[in-house]
Amino acid sequence: MTTVSAPIDATKTPAWAALQKHHDELVSQGISLKDWFAADSDRVAKLSYDLGDLHFDLSKNLITDETVKLLLDLASELGIEARRDAMFAGEHINTTEDRAVLHTALRRPASEAGALMVDGQDVVADVHEVLDRMYAFAERVRSGEWKGVSGKRIEHVLSIGIGGSDLGPVMVYEALKPYADAGIDCTYVSNIDPNDMAEKVKGLDPETTLVIVVSKTFTTLETLTNAREAKTWMLKSLRDAGVIDGTPEQDAEAIRRHFVAVSTALDLVADFGIDPENAFGFWSWVGGRYSVDSAVGLSLIVALGPERFQGFLEGFHEVDQYFVNTPFDKNVVALMGLLNVWYVNFFGAESHAVLPYNQYLHRFPAYLQQLTMESNGKHVRWDGTPITTATGEIFWGEPGTNGQHAFYQLIHQGTRMVPADFIAFVNTPNAVEDNGQDVHELFLGNFLAQTKALAFGKTADEVRAEGTAEWMVPARCFEGNRPTTSIFGVDLTPHALGALIALYEHITFIEGTVWGIDSYDQWGVELGKQLAKQITPAFHDDEALDTQDASTKALIEFYRANRR
Repeated sequence: MTTVSAPIDATKTPAWAALQKHHDELVSQGISLKDWFAADSDRVAKLSYDLGDLHFDLSKNLITDETVKLLLDLASELGIEARRDAMFAGEHINTTEDRAVLHTALRRPASEAGALMVDGQDVVADVHEVLDRMYAFAERVRSGEWKGVSGKRIEHVLSIGIGGSDLGPVMVYEALKPYADAGIDCTYVSNIDPNDMAEKVKGLDPETTLVIVVSKTFTTLETLTNAREAKTWMLKSLRDAGVIDGTPEQDAEAIRRHFVAVSTALDLVADFGIDPENAFGFWSWVGGRYSVDSAVGLSLIVALGPERFQGFLEGFHEVDQYFVNTPFDKNVVALMGLLNVWYVNFFGAESHAVLPYNQYLHRFPAYLQQLTMESNGKHVRWDGTPITTATGEIFWGEPGTNGQHAFYQLIHQGTRMVPADFIAFVNTPNAVEDNGQDVHELFLGNFLAQTKALAFGKTADEVRAEGTAEWMVPARCFEGNRPTTSIFGVDLTPHALGALIALYEHITFIEGTVWGIDSYDQWGVELGKQLAKQITPAFHDDEALDTQDASTKALIEFYRANRR
């Protein structure tokens, strides 16, 4: 039996006690960002950081110099840097699955082959062997060398996956659409709901569609169900169009020309009809929600091209190197993770908003939901003992001014603290003017105005000075002191997007280490899967129905009575 060392209990450290005392003193004195800015002309400079083309302003957070010092003390007492180094070295920090955690190896350059041996494998060499195969395959598709069964070039990719095999590629494809230059569009199917597949294949020409089935084990229920549906659709459509005659030989050739896999289960891939030569694998040390820069990103390489995907990987690697080599007192990645702990464990914040002022990032908050909530939504520590703190945050958000007209009311004037990250870029690929007004500048004006309003608010006297009736003054006051972090990039490039993703991966790591949890397993998703397999027969089997609890049984009976 493997012996797992216990994590350090953060709540028992001197730094934790000092942070609690510090928090209580700040609250009793009255937190005022307006006063803190007035008293310290260097506040913005001290709390601003640059990482590549990304600029970070942490000055509108509820922190002082003392807060930062105490958070760094906590990181030191918990040995976060040592655990970081253990992760990068390939130690099995995923304790419940006894695995290394090496998503960072996916973006290490080929020149580092031989530098990281884990469980007897040259990890970097393995990564680049698969990457080179994917690049070669993608170039064949992009150039038109790879053709469908009727001889037409590929113009559409239908990618089938779920969870990390879908959320990452969808988000990145949407974010980098301006860089898709091969005349190939991507459509993603994840939900087992038949409506998803039905809507996604509408308008697709099967003769010019390539289907990518993304499932490491090639056994994922939702993915394999959808893959079979796509197979049925493909063969029927090609037969109806007279492209194939329905013989087993022509059906097999159609599947070989129109289906590829991201999987390591080559026997199951072959059984499906996919040529194992067209299967691209990844490793047990890559968690699904950390896998977009692995073979899971095959659709992205086809749409964007190898050169841009390489830039994407370099963005990840730049942040990895920064995280490893920058002292924590100057390390914005570490500080953002510690700030989240500050809000969750000392202010009682339960959620965290990510608000991208860029429409191309409209799926980024959803991507972060899996990354952060599947990682840190845990109730036991990595040695199996109960947690001693609140863990996890509810991540959520919407892009730009859409959110302003929806939920910003609660962020500004509600009773709950919602720390928020605002993300914007200086330049846009779609610059336009409206009556002489640069629309992007109008948009960025909102980005800046929201963080200013949240930080500094609006006093009763300021409201009165506008001539507001006294009885209405309270409703128009903004107390301010609502914490935000501003992330301002130059351009939303593949490199910048890779950097943003790596940033939040390491923020998640920092939080999980403070809380003493294994951020790299996901047992919480398993029970529902197991029960679904037991429940499904009960729709038609009375014996199975009788084994269900009263509520489930009644709901199935409602289904039976009303299904047409």
